[in-house]
Amino acid sequence: MTSMSLRLAETISSSGIKSVYGEPVVVDGTTIVPVAAVQFGFGAGTAAEGEDAPGGAGGGGVAIPFGAYVSDETGVRFRPNLITLLAVGIPFLWVAGHAWARVIKALKR
Repeated sequence: MTSMSLRLAETISSSGIKSVYGEPVVVDGTTIVPVAAVQFGFGAGTAAEGEDAPGGAGGGGVAIPFGAYVSDETGVRFRPNLITLLAVGIPFLWVAGHAWARVIKALKR
């Protein structure tokens, strides 16, 4: 069981940069290369010596699409995924706003 999870982890991690940048797609003369943050996690376990309980393994992954590089006759530019930008930006601005308010409050004392 453990060797299977190790082989799977090696197979996925060996893809490296290919998992962050997708395969280029050409649509009407425009080349689009998707970009995402990719993270994988794996775990495995076995029974202790002398126990009859079986071992186990598990894994998972997540990909967050950041946007795409678009190449056409005007050049290459990055087009962000607005939904991801909002999902990351709103909590960041909320935390930054509260931190800034505390700094101002501390400076007034």
